[in-house]
Order: sequence, then structure tokens, then C-alpha cells
Amino acid sequence: MPAEESFTNKGGPHGLGDPDDKSLRRVEIEVCIPKRMRDIARREKCPKEVEEFTKCCKDSSYAMVVKCRPQNTALWDCLTKWYHDKDFKDYCTKLYLEERTEYRKTGMTQKEKSRLATSGF
Repeated sequence: MPAEESFTNKGGPHGLGDPDDKSLRRVEIEVCIPKRMRDIARREKCPKEVEEFTKCCKDSSYAMVVKCRPQNTALWDCLTKWYHDKDFKDYCTKLYLEERTEYRKTGMTQKEKSRLATSGF
């Protein structure tokens, strides 16, 4: 296959892909979006369960495997509920696509943007 015919994900203003492309790659569907779902569910949907499990683990030390089973079960039940929620998955996918579009437009990740905002430039 000639070099000019090989697939490259170039394009857009910074060579990072088309900012308006809303198609998802397999890795985004299977890894990136589920990771975002877990992070948001832990932070926004199940903070009480996360806090109870964390407190139990800190208080129990090595016995946490046995002592914290109820808290662990409650946490996993909560996370699983949100992980299988279609509306929540659509919401997280929308957030991911918005962030990816912004990255492709600017060439900067969210972390780089926040670092730049706090540096005073």
C-alpha cells in the first residue's frame, strides 16, 4: 500500500483529527467512556458509598477485606446501577465528545488548560 493511501488520523487545525467528527473509535467506546462513567459515578452519583467504604478501609487496616464487605457491596451496587444506565452513558459520551472536540480545536488537554489558567498567563 503506498504511503499516501495509508490511514492517518490527521486533520483539523492542529493535526489531531476533525473537531466536528462525532464517530467513536473502538478504544473510546470500550475504554475511555467507561472510565469517564466510573469517575463521574464515584464523584457525583455515589459519593456517600465511596466515603463509607474509604472510612471503613482506613479504620480496619488489614481486616478491611472481611470488615468492609457490606460497604464494598453497597459501593459496587451503586456503581453498577449507574454503569448500566443508558441515559448516564449517553451523558458521559456527550461530555467525552465535547472534550475531544475542544482538544482537537485547541490542541490542549483539560489538564493543560487548567494549568495555564492558574499560572497567570
